[in-house]
Amino acid sequence: MHSVVSSLLAFTAAALLLTITPGVDTALVLRSAAAGGRRRGAAAALGVALGCLGWGLLAAAGLAALLAESALAYRVLQLAGAAYLCWLGLRMLLRPRREWPQPGAAMGAQGLRASGLRGLLTNLLNPKVGVFYVSFLPQFVPHGVWPAGFLFLLACVHVLLTLAWFGVLIAATAPIGRWLARERVMRALDRCTGLVFLGFGARLAWERPL
Repeated sequence: MHSVVSSLLAFTAAALLLTITPGVDTALVLRSAAAGGRRRGAAAALGVALGCLGWGLLAAAGLAALLAESALAYRVLQLAGAAYLCWLGLRMLLRPRREWPQPGAAMGAQGLRASGLRGLLTNLLNPKVGVFYVSFLPQFVPHGVWPAGFLFLLACVHVLLTLAWFGVLIAATAPIGRWLARERVMRALDRCTGLVFLGFGARLAWERPL
């Protein structure tokens, strides 16, 4: 029991540092919250969390190990993820928003689904998440436990940390809502986020399989 608790605490500390490190998921959630309100930001965060949970299930089942062993499988998913990020980036650059969405639009079911799906695909199409889970999580599995079950438990811990951190980021956008609602700021936000996505997409496509 002591080794299990120690492993969980060690993983939580390490995962927390990795969670707060800015990445494409963070940029997506911040942009969704700033452009569409808290509910769209929460929907994007939930999509990212579900993506992490999916990778956790695959890692626990041993399927994600395929990405670490097969350069072709990794490269295919890598290019698909890069293409998706570049598409999102170009869309934001070429068609930035001109006005703050109306409350009905920001809270509509269709808008929430779109934000959630965007977060889910952004995460699932990033093979680095799968390789991270299959290579990093096993280091914290103590002896004498069911490996698959404990791996999934660690993935759940990571998901909870991710949701908590995104909750902090989403809440932080509320005090500056009026400033973000300005047309110039809105367009600049979309274009900056688009550049970030293009940068991540180019980096993902350029990197060689692990």
